[in-house]
Amino acid sequence: MTESMYAVILAGGKGERFWPLSTSACPKQLLSLVGDKPLLAQAVDRLDGLIPPERVYVITNEDLVEPSQAAAPQLPPENIIGEPMGRDTAAAAALGAVLVKAHDPKASFCILTADHVIGDLDDYRATLRESLLLAQEEDVLITIGIQPNEASTGYGYIEATTAHTERKGVEFLKASRFVEKPDRETARRYLASGSFFWNAGMFIWSVPTLEKALRQHRPVLADMMDRLLPEVKTPEFLIELAREYESLEKISIDYALMEKADNILMVRGAFQWDDVGSWPALENHFERNADGNIAIGDCQAVETDGNIVYSKDHLTALIGVKDLVVVQAKGVTLICPRDRAQDVKKLVEKLKSTGGYDDLL
Repeated sequence: MTESMYAVILAGGKGERFWPLSTSACPKQLLSLVGDKPLLAQAVDRLDGLIPPERVYVITNEDLVEPSQAAAPQLPPENIIGEPMGRDTAAAAALGAVLVKAHDPKASFCILTADHVIGDLDDYRATLRESLLLAQEEDVLITIGIQPNEASTGYGYIEATTAHTERKGVEFLKASRFVEKPDRETARRYLASGSFFWNAGMFIWSVPTLEKALRQHRPVLADMMDRLLPEVKTPEFLIELAREYESLEKISIDYALMEKADNILMVRGAFQWDDVGSWPALENHFERNADGNIAIGDCQAVETDGNIVYSKDHLTALIGVKDLVVVQAKGVTLICPRDRAQDVKKLVEKLKSTGGYDDLL
């Protein structure tokens, strides 16, 4: 049955909160933010021993196909597919299903992300393996939930209280509802309850089960699959893909399917997980230096504490400041309070609207 396991890695994100290091031409998943390989390559490597490279697909932006091939040379180049335009994760999941179905109509596959950092890899692979096997046996849509260790307002949550089954130590629960990113007080209640989990944005299902669910809840995507399937192994595939995407609504798989279906299971993710969403997340992966700062690159400081500094190509010198993010990259200097790091995305939007900064974005 393991021969019927595939993986689809979504790698179309822009990573704007890591600007100026992350740009549209070289987004977060192509950077070696944590570790010595690009995050995309790490996502592929994590599947070693479970799913071979020839059964791993990457879905990215059309203009990032070649950079993605360079970042993940362990994959066959033809397994990296470029979307002609962004249509969010529902369209990408349907496209992934088409690619898998063209090789094995009964296969199970996982939808993974290219820009997360994951530890405890034996637990991670065991979670995927048991989920992929269960998806072949039962008509279920499986999502991974991470046990929260803080009252985070940066993630969506999954409520799951009723046990479904346990397989080789991997626990499956019935997912009762999905909730959007909460305010601080609500997040505290979620954490205290013990029945809410972070939505990691990773999914496992079989091709027949996903296709059946899409026909019920998002038939436009099931119809797209029908039309694309005969073209997958032809030179016209990308032309047909562009034609299909042109008319699609931009919608996430959560809204399109997961919040509507009644056969959702959540598998408890007992591994370390971090979506590395913005500069302060690096604190989870690097130790503070003698000056009390996270410093990647050349940084000298006097009477400072709690700063996060990225300065690989320049000396950055700090005196008497604390709790800042300071980034020198690609000819740009970014300085902001750590607790405003999420607003880097707003700054990027402002630069786009202002004009004249395209080469930096």
